[in-house]
Amino acid sequence: MKISLKKSRFFTTVAAAALVATAVVAIPSTAQAADPQCATVKFVTQCAGAGSDGAPYLMIAAANFNGTVFIWSHGIRPAINIPATLAPAGPYTITNAAEPGPGVSEGDMSVINSLVAAGYGVAGSGYSRQSINVTEALNANVELIGAFKKKFPTTKKVIAWGKSLGAMHSQKLAETHPELVDGTVLACPAANPSNAMISYFGDALYGFKAYFDPSIKVGGYSTDPVVRQQEQLANIGKVLTVLGKLSAGLTSGAWPDTSSPAGKALEKAGIPSRSALLAVGLMAGIPTRSKHVDGTSGPTGAAESYPLAIAPAVAILENMGTVGIAGSLLLADGELLAGGRVFDNSQTDYAARISSDRDIFSMALSGDSAVNGILAALAATPRETADAAALAKIPGLIGIKGSITKPTVMIAAESDEYTPASIAQWYVDGYGDQFAAAKDAAITAAKTSHDYKAPVNKMVMLWAKTAPKYSKFTAAGSPDLTAAAGAGTGHCLYTSAQWLAAAKMIVAAVNTGKFPTQGPITTAAKKVGLSYDKKFRVPTFKSLA
Repeated sequence: MKISLKKSRFFTTVAAAALVATAVVAIPSTAQAADPQCATVKFVTQCAGAGSDGAPYLMIAAANFNGTVFIWSHGIRPAINIPATLAPAGPYTITNAAEPGPGVSEGDMSVINSLVAAGYGVAGSGYSRQSINVTEALNANVELIGAFKKKFPTTKKVIAWGKSLGAMHSQKLAETHPELVDGTVLACPAANPSNAMISYFGDALYGFKAYFDPSIKVGGYSTDPVVRQQEQLANIGKVLTVLGKLSAGLTSGAWPDTSSPAGKALEKAGIPSRSALLAVGLMAGIPTRSKHVDGTSGPTGAAESYPLAIAPAVAILENMGTVGIAGSLLLADGELLAGGRVFDNSQTDYAARISSDRDIFSMALSGDSAVNGILAALAATPRETADAAALAKIPGLIGIKGSITKPTVMIAAESDEYTPASIAQWYVDGYGDQFAAAKDAAITAAKTSHDYKAPVNKMVMLWAKTAPKYSKFTAAGSPDLTAAAGAGTGHCLYTSAQWLAAAKMIVAAVNTGKFPTQGPITTAAKKVGLSYDKKFRVPTFKSLA
């Protein structure tokens, strides 16, 4: 029953795309999607089709299908082509290839094979639009569930799961159509509470503009699609160029030659560029530990000074590659959909943002006088102002309530630089209030009925905690970027065992109506390198603190 990526023509990207293209051609120009094309090999049926908007999808179930299907929502993909010259952002070509589960886009079919072999169905859409596509994903997932049930009429339960933006898609599906969903798995989830994610990306780019290159765009992209794409690619190039120059000057403290007048004044005052870089990360809320920087290890000869003076800035440097690229793509796309500027820091108090970090990172920030100078330079930089009408449209484009009404397993890494752990904490805190309210309501009801019925816990939060030490160093004393990423870092770097543990946990909760007690969850999580710790929490978004 094993599905081979190499042998199954339905699962090679080219063959799947060709099959979907054939199906799309047959779709009539109505709101009705065409029936999928299916083939059964060794008792496994695989189907490829397209929804009414042309979004391709894939469905798989074996002869032993047990009635439960996992509907996968893939993570965000850029809406523009990116050339190889902008590595590591490129090369990338826009694709709407369907994904039926985690690992498929990386060529890893182990999770899919395990689920199908165990009797579960899997399915996923490629969506008709990439980048910010919550509306399109919701419609595609609703259609996909209908198509799966039509093809496999013994379907009884649907589990919506996804990673990154796909987790938002799964949550949106559960919130909007609770009648279609029995449980959810939200991994490295994206969410935008009170525009916190807009602030996260915008603050980081604004800091780079203020100090290192005043030509970097934070907002105000062209409405012309060709010009806008050119602006996005140029911005990515500028961010990558600045990162390269900051990297070269990490030890010496040299500033990029593209630095703003304020930045050059800071350089003249003897303030190293790495201190301003760290300040940018702190004001935006970027993790101070990265895939290769644990913040506690140092190279030979600098084991004590490096973690205190250099490591925090190096972690921001590595993480900013992701944040700067993503910000250049997402803020422009957000403006396109909303019809105007969406980032606004006209009232942001950056001094307050980093007030609690000044003592913790004093050496890396070069002391109080340097911090005061860095903040003064920021205060002298013109702010960004959003278009009120555009900002008002954001909740309708990407907004979710965050309420948990179905059994939900959430996985998040403590030091995720793309979808910060603060998002998971927002969910946890929100569900804490939700559960407390349910408990109060149950107590009130019991005063009349004399029959207290305790509310059932519907959420399990599994943390990939950042390991204390994992950094490796080259002979030159630099972090070894070829080493394996540290546990609890990076974006959605979960193992097959972790995905399957979450799948097993949600299936059990859906079938029994509740999660097990803390002991079994703790043990199951520990076996796959995750942590179930109700006392653990990460900081909230800087913009919400």
